Amino acid sequence: MTDRRYDDDEAAEIFRKASEGPQALPAQAARNEGMTLAELKDIGRQVGISPEAMESAARSLEIRPTVGARTILGLPIGVERTIALGRRLSEAEWDKLVVELREVFQARGTVSSSGSFRQWTNGNLQALLEPIGDAHRLRLTTTRGASLASMRVGAAFVGVSGIAAIAGVFSGNLGGTVPAIATLSLAGIAAIANGVLRLPGWARLRARQMEAITSQLALETSSDVPDDKAST
Repeated sequence: MTDRRYDDDEAAEIFRKASEGPQALPAQAARNEGMTLAELKDIGRQVGISPEAMESAARSLEIRPTVGARTILGLPIGVERTIALGRRLSEAEWDKLVVELREVFQARGTVSSSGSFRQWTNGNLQALLEPIGDAHRLRLTTTRGASLASMRVGAAFVGVSGIAAIAGVFSGNLGGTVPAIATLSLAGIAAIANGVLRLPGWARLRARQMEAITSQLALETSSDVPDDKAST
């Protein structure tokens, strides 16, 4: 890990994490060829950041979440982040994580466990702590159930209006059924639009929340990850 060179974006992220807040990349750190961790530590000392904090922040970059998404017709109906940690979390660390989950998602949720598995759920929102060998993996997943239900109801309304229109044509009474068909169609379109228009903003919010959780967890656990595991 000490021989690796970090580009400007990675170096700025290390400084941000090490300083526990927004932190611009120091001017003297901007180099096109990248910088080694030793060089970043030297600059960190100059701006009052300890080498240990820089080391931990650099390690956390190696623990990145896997991005997952569930889509319907290209729309993000589900969001998932999975992060493999370099070790197992203690019970106290799991309790702290639950507190963070409640704060970030603003939901109390329900905690359960089965053997080595830990779980926090709030409706469709789930945080699963799963054992993988001698380490843990955290899986954050959620589905926008309200939008999915709204889209299904809307599609059903539109479908019924189409069937009613066909029936009206064959019965010769289409003119008498037009108002009802129009009402059903508009209600269906409105329900579909209500579900669709909320999805992008919801997906971005959930992604930011999950990344905040995984980024903080990576930073907290990285200082205890051995060098050989951190570099894999």
